[in-house]
Amino acid sequence: MPDQAHEVPQRGTVLEVGRGKLLDNGEVARRELKVGDVVIFGKYTGVYVEVNGIKYKIIRESEVLAVDSMV
Repeated sequence: MPDQAHEVPQRGTVLEVGRGKLLDNGEVARRELKVGDVVIFGKYTGVYVEVNGIKYKIIRESEVLAVDSMV
């Protein structure tokens, strides 16, 4: 594959977290991320939403590739 075809990971700061994923047994999975974490994720993951003129990207915790510990 040419170098141009590689997806470049994106970086963002967690602004809000949901309550956690609902498991098949009815329990809620423990969250690993917290507000303020800087995360790395794929460019094409998640969905953009616009609220009051500001664009946000919503992604699942499972789509996070890494938490940036260099911050």
